[in-house]
Amino acid sequence: MHVLERELRVGLKGLGLTLDDAQIARLLDYLDLIGKWTKVYNLTAVRKPAAMLTHHVLDSLAVIAPLRLKLTELWSNGPTRNVRARPGEEVHTIRLLDVGSGAGLPGAVIAICCPDILVDCVDAVAKKVAFIRQVAVALKLTNLHGLHARIENLTEKYAIVSSRAFASLSDFALCSTGVLASGGIWLAMKGKYPQDEVSALPEGVQVFHVEHLAVPGLGAERCVVWMRKG
Repeated sequence: MHVLERELRVGLKGLGLTLDDAQIARLLDYLDLIGKWTKVYNLTAVRKPAAMLTHHVLDSLAVIAPLRLKLTELWSNGPTRNVRARPGEEVHTIRLLDVGSGAGLPGAVIAICCPDILVDCVDAVAKKVAFIRQVAVALKLTNLHGLHARIENLTEKYAIVSSRAFASLSDFALCSTGVLASGGIWLAMKGKYPQDEVSALPEGVQVFHVEHLAVPGLGAERCVVWMRKG
């Protein structure tokens, strides 16, 4: 077994996640693609495969278990089940928009781990969107799409709008409020609990839950801030 695969499997165990062999292979192929594209397009400042595994892949995987729990609530929430579908999609499919997705973190990781979620990764930088589209083709992820656009110009609605180190909570919510479906939620991945950002949230946006995450091999604070309109 390759050392990265071993470390990934250990990390998954530490996160309490169960993935099949095909999903694990896709995560490793995704990591390889990030490394290859970074050499040319500078997708990430982290370049060593072992560090990319910890700082990017495992860091993104830490949100999967909390997300799956929230999905249970969304499935039973009528408004989010009626989000408009693309041709061939079932109308009850959960749709997620990953804002400022960059190299697809966490959007591509979510698409690999949660095939029942349709993931759109939006970024204003063309080369990053091109990478997402290549990941979708190379890994045969029919539930992953790259959008080259500004979030403010999108018109479709999403049950979940996510971000990872994209902007302040206030800016994130304000720029994406137009694409959040009725009954939908925001998922913001942060480092240390951002008390100042929470205090600065505008009226009509409320934090309803905060989860502190422990990322295997990463000695840094991480949390997920869940928000909704209210």
